[in-house]
Amino acid sequence: MSVLPGLSGLWCRTYCGLLLLGVMAAGLGGCAPDEEESAPVRVGAEVLAENDFASLSGQRVGLIANHTTRVDTSHLADRLAAAPTVELGALFSPEHGFRGTAGAGEKVGNARDPRTGAPVYSLYGDTRRPTPEMLEGLDVLVFDVQDVGARFYTYITTMGLSMQAAAEADLPFVVLDRPNPLGGTYADGFVLEPPHASFVGRYPIPITHGLTIGELARYIQSEQLLAGVGALDLSVVELKNWSRGTQWPDTGRGWRPPSPNLPTWETALLYPGMCFFEGVRVSEGRGTERPFRQVGAPWPPAAAQRVVDTLRARDLAGVAVDTAAFTPRSMPGAPAPRFEGEQLYGFEVRVTDRRAVEPVRVGLHALHAMHERAQVRGDTAFVSRPGHLTRLAGTDRLVAQLRAGASPEAIIASWTKGVKDFRDRRASALLYEAETEPR
Repeated sequence: MSVLPGLSGLWCRTYCGLLLLGVMAAGLGGCAPDEEESAPVRVGAEVLAENDFASLSGQRVGLIANHTTRVDTSHLADRLAAAPTVELGALFSPEHGFRGTAGAGEKVGNARDPRTGAPVYSLYGDTRRPTPEMLEGLDVLVFDVQDVGARFYTYITTMGLSMQAAAEADLPFVVLDRPNPLGGTYADGFVLEPPHASFVGRYPIPITHGLTIGELARYIQSEQLLAGVGALDLSVVELKNWSRGTQWPDTGRGWRPPSPNLPTWETALLYPGMCFFEGVRVSEGRGTERPFRQVGAPWPPAAAQRVVDTLRARDLAGVAVDTAAFTPRSMPGAPAPRFEGEQLYGFEVRVTDRRAVEPVRVGLHALHAMHERAQVRGDTAFVSRPGHLTRLAGTDRLVAQLRAGASPEAIIASWTKGVKDFRDRRASALLYEAETEPR
């Protein structure tokens, strides 16, 4: 396992200023006044391109990519195809497809990229990992997909299975690092228990892990979380200008939705906790302009108000909770959402202090409050998808705790030791400065 060092680069102040203004205009938060002169984060793909892909020279490359695989304003596949010393042999796409437009869980087929002429093999269709036939003739497998920092986001499962396939084929595996949008200090939530491993949660890590995608690859290898990866020739092209305290608005980069239902960075920040609602009988906001930021059910407005009052009384750090009324509609990335066409009432979560938010706990409190109100209303089937909620939590303890009437504080306390143990184990996988005061 090795790390490819970053290369120095130059960019003009005008471009950086416009980029930062664009981020602020999009409502994603800008740098504090004393951070305005800091350089934007450069991702691994840009570092590699600045060196004219020298480390890949003479090789036939397989690229695992989607619409987030950018080098400045270009797609990395286009840059590799145009590079005189590199041959782009094949493309591989994760969930949501090469262009990132397929809905959650929607099967993606193989295709051919019209721009580069390279075959595009789906890793979210008939197979979830590269087959020997797909890898035939390649010299190296490169992974470059933007993650969101949540264990159940399937791109990291795709990465691990591709690492395993590369090891079996004796191919080097290169991860082009990208920032963890939540930063590098926030780790929280149940650690996945191996009996509950699935494609939406493959590794025994907390719901939020605080690792970059490159650090996670190193952790998967060092802990040998998948058979055979210990022998993998793994390297990581590091980020430039990123530190553990860097959240997405600090990077100086515009937000490119990594999947259709994470349209803003604020959505991605709340997602690790609000995703719990996929396992119960409510709408998690798909089919609206605010997925994973608002939750609703076909309840009367008074019941929704009681949930809002409960959450406000808990004084959750960094967020405000308001009532919400909405009607889910089919839209690109959210075909046939739950309760389509029905008037729903519930709540919306707004971020008021992004550095104070603990999204897993916000989601847990919100789930608990909704479950509590459902019990009062006599809805004994509120946990409508207990198997899916178990897969998201990574344990069957959450469903059992909700049904037993455990308090949010007791549920949170039940995962804290696992998070501490994970922090200790992950230390050797970190590429960037060690954290000081983790939360």
